[in-house]
Amino acid sequence: MAGVIRRLDEAVVNRIAAGEVIQRPANAIKEMIENCLDAKSTSIQVVVKEGGLKFIQVQDNGCGIRKEDLDIVCERFTTSKLQKFEDLASISTYGFRGEALASISHVAHVTVTTKTADAKCAFRATYSDGKIKAPPKPCAGNQGTQITVEDLFYNVNTRRKALKNPNEEYAKILEVVSRYAIHNSGISFSVKKQGDTVSDVRTLSNASTVDNIRAIFGNAVSRELIEVGCEDANLAFKMKGYITNANYSVKKCIFLLFINHRLVESAAMRKAIETVYAAYLPKSTHPFLYLSLEIAPQNVDVNVHPTKHEVHFLHEDSILERVQQHVESKLLGSNSSRMYFTQTLLPGADCSSNEVVKSAANSSVVTKGSSDKVYAHQMVRTDSREQKLDAFLQPVNNPLSAGTTEVTAEVNAGPPEGAERPQDAEMEEVSDLVETVDVQENAVQPGGPSESGHLSPETPSRKRPREDMDVELVEDDTRKDMTAACTPRRRIINLTSVLTLQEEISNQAHAKLQEMLHEHSFVGCVSPQWALAQYQTKLYLLNTTKLSQELFYQILIYDFANFGVLRLSEPAPLYELSMLALEDPESGWTEEDGPKEGLAEYIVEFLKKKTEMLKDYFSLEIDEEGNLTGLPLLIDNYVPPLEGLPMFILRLATEVNWDEEKECFESLSKELAMFYSIRKQYIIEESNPTNSQSEESESGSTTWKWTVEHVLYKAFRTHLLPPKHFAEDGNILQLANLPDLYKVFERC
Repeated sequence: MAGVIRRLDEAVVNRIAAGEVIQRPANAIKEMIENCLDAKSTSIQVVVKEGGLKFIQVQDNGCGIRKEDLDIVCERFTTSKLQKFEDLASISTYGFRGEALASISHVAHVTVTTKTADAKCAFRATYSDGKIKAPPKPCAGNQGTQITVEDLFYNVNTRRKALKNPNEEYAKILEVVSRYAIHNSGISFSVKKQGDTVSDVRTLSNASTVDNIRAIFGNAVSRELIEVGCEDANLAFKMKGYITNANYSVKKCIFLLFINHRLVESAAMRKAIETVYAAYLPKSTHPFLYLSLEIAPQNVDVNVHPTKHEVHFLHEDSILERVQQHVESKLLGSNSSRMYFTQTLLPGADCSSNEVVKSAANSSVVTKGSSDKVYAHQMVRTDSREQKLDAFLQPVNNPLSAGTTEVTAEVNAGPPEGAERPQDAEMEEVSDLVETVDVQENAVQPGGPSESGHLSPETPSRKRPREDMDVELVEDDTRKDMTAACTPRRRIINLTSVLTLQEEISNQAHAKLQEMLHEHSFVGCVSPQWALAQYQTKLYLLNTTKLSQELFYQILIYDFANFGVLRLSEPAPLYELSMLALEDPESGWTEEDGPKEGLAEYIVEFLKKKTEMLKDYFSLEIDEEGNLTGLPLLIDNYVPPLEGLPMFILRLATEVNWDEEKECFESLSKELAMFYSIRKQYIIEESNPTNSQSEESESGSTTWKWTVEHVLYKAFRTHLLPPKHFAEDGNILQLANLPDLYKVFERC
């Protein structure tokens, strides 16, 4: 028997229609925000409770609703934006059907509070099933409209049960409001949960589009944005927006598309643009896209979908092709450089147990009874305890002795014979230790008469290590693996200032970094400034200059007043060194500072007054004629680059705080440490050497690389307490780790 066709009850019809328009709380808020924008609002505030299912409040400061219109405002097909069907061809507002509030009122309890500019007070009315419950009541209120929606889907149990996760619904609300906030940069938006004092999304009315993107999606997106914009009169469209360059990628595409200021979806547009990005981004990663298309209203059909999230427009293929071409041209122009972010994560950082990479000691040996299997991507294949053969083959050239002055190294543990060292109340000599052992280290004499014997203005410094000299070090077995200052007889330092500096170094030490430096395997030198080292399954890039500077500073503080002496074969006149430094643009000398000769004489006289302290505490020896005769010996097999000596003398007189004891020792030690550190400007440059220099360049390169690996990094293992800021300032960078490399190869 055939079924009977009946006319549905109006309430059922309205409820079905409401279910099509209002699918979830985010749809209701979208419709209300569009009404706010149509009312020319400059501020829109959204408050929700339980993901919008329990409570939604949207308030604006727009033109408001007339009291006379409140009776029918929630009825279907009541609107102020459309009068006849032909108006759809040129519609420029968001709403036009008059279904939004009607649909909401059929599935929730709605309260509207509104005030127009010319009204003396606001009016409030409540609605149910599209009908007003009682005449509007006057009340206090600001200009604009406040719509409150309570108990959404209270009469549609199936829909309400399907939307049982409030957090998920709230996330969709934030997504909708965020997109409208980015597109409408002249309007302030805020979204928060009821009872919260801080908004989860907040934009300002004077913020730009980029500011809003930064506020919502973060700096990672905003700093990689490219502005796009094109128009075509023949196709009657205009496009503007922001897209990310090739440096940014995420696992899920973020695509904000507005057509005639309406938030819509377009699978064809998304696919067309992602096809362009496929050539620039890693596999399975996507960009951030915000595009706003303005198409002639007569070419757009907005009445396609109940929620209006899809539109159709003429010449779709041609417009897509034009947009695709423009995006590709912008990406080509931005691809001249790529940015790679390094992670300064250091060894031993806290991580979950399943991410811990077994150390070399644990992973190299697996007991038979152990059930833990060491996989290939977790295996450490180096042992930091193994020595390389070249460690025993010291180069003929004296490491880093790049100046033209011969150096004789002496380890002076006590005062010279026949001389009495003044006893300080806070310094004591250890009398019951082994007697002083003087180690004389003689330099090999120059190979030819062409080499000069002292620094002078007529002897320009050369950026290459000396090849005519070799410092032979004779060590006592008891001093093996110790700094040069650790002689058998030491002075006990009880100066409060020095003890304070030592304590500061100890407190700033980074334990995990220290472990990494102690257990690292040296890979090689990238340049005089940078070197590669491996620790467990990670590869690190280390700033040799900064590490060596910190090492020498710590040696100067911990071995205070216990240094050997590097004796210059011929005294270096302080006056000539000062003149060399003042000639260097790095000194910053200007005519306002006075004549260079006068400044140089002042420096000589000033340093001569400090001779006793410099010699006693730092083994910096200056004779009565104002000549530098000795430098402190900080670590064995290492001579500082003497090209930096003139600038060191200048800074010694001008940059050291000589007034306060602690500040004096600290600043003087830092200047000495900077002079002793390995710096690329004082190392031979390997690029494009001339024929006459090629042989010297090769051996010189070998010399400084040997010194870096077997002198400096050997000292880093045992003596350096790396400060905590090394973990953050880029001096130690993690370049790669084995497990992640395996993941990359697995995807290829």
